[in-house]
Amino acid sequence: MSASLEALFTPITLKTVTMPNRLAMAPMTRRMSPNGVPGADVAAYYRRRVEGGIGLIITEGVGLDHVSSSGHRDVPNLFGEAALAGWQGVIEGVHAAGGRIIPQLWHIGGARQPWMEIEVPGHSPSGVVLGDFGSAVAMSRDDIEAVVGAFASAAADARRSGFDGVEIHGAHGYLIDQFLWDGSNRRDDDYGGSMENRGRLAAEVVAAVRRATDPDFLIVFRFSQWKPIDYEARLATTPEELRRIVEPLAEAGVDVFHASTRRYWLPEFEGSELNLAGWTRKLTGRPTITVGSVGLDDVSREAAKPRDLSDLLERLAAEEFDMVAVGRALLADPAWANKIRDGRQDEVTGYTQKALASLT
Repeated sequence: MSASLEALFTPITLKTVTMPNRLAMAPMTRRMSPNGVPGADVAAYYRRRVEGGIGLIITEGVGLDHVSSSGHRDVPNLFGEAALAGWQGVIEGVHAAGGRIIPQLWHIGGARQPWMEIEVPGHSPSGVVLGDFGSAVAMSRDDIEAVVGAFASAAADARRSGFDGVEIHGAHGYLIDQFLWDGSNRRDDDYGGSMENRGRLAAEVVAAVRRATDPDFLIVFRFSQWKPIDYEARLATTPEELRRIVEPLAEAGVDVFHASTRRYWLPEFEGSELNLAGWTRKLTGRPTITVGSVGLDDVSREAAKPRDLSDLLERLAAEEFDMVAVGRALLADPAWANKIRDGRQDEVTGYTQKALASLT
């Protein structure tokens, strides 16, 4: 094993949690938990990825105890006795296989679709519904307080259940991101207008999660520039603007930033080769996770061939970021990590719709 590849499989300690290697499974919605309760098949699904060499599982987004948090009845929840009991089996399976696991706390906000089973008005900063589907109400101060409380309650339940931390979903056009982005936040109060105001909800959620857990509990925050309705959207157009977003979050209690990009190898700003995770690490001093078509050539969303990892390994060795999250490549091949580690790249299953037809 080369020195650069060996670095990918070197343990790392984040806060008080030691990961067996630098690889994480990126959160990807499955909708395989009837009535919000994860079962034995969910436990087997995540355990299989750990047995295949992944060190950290970041679960699919989980519903919070708030009326418009989720749009699907088969997305797993992180509240209620049945759902929490179901997660026990998932956690135990991942830990038994030697991995670590954190749930992604998710509120979809105004990102609602007319075909969603849970038909309630979305909650968004200004009543704006991304994609012009469904309906949404502009959130009042009481609504904001309720949502912050729902994130905190879920984090407390995650800690009591034995999760190794939590990830707060602040990316991809969902509720927290809707506040961050000026394309969806048109408020004129303390939660809108300036970049600092637009980031207020995110910081309040982080601070509430910290208070609801303890100082040593791992808090990861996922954010993105792009949105599903606008791949060119930007929260920050310069490093200074990015600093004004991520610095308050670090001060509020974020331990690790998960910087979501569509292609990890693209520079984030002119004049530097650093990607979004690299810039976030430089600006905050916090560890970061990079993600975005890792292991794939990204020719399309339907099919992609394996991609050489040399540049990824070089960036990791240069400490541009600290961990690497793998998405589609890991869906197609649960043993992807072990094959990469053992020099069996030619055995990696490519990402195709056919490969995913019997996804387990």
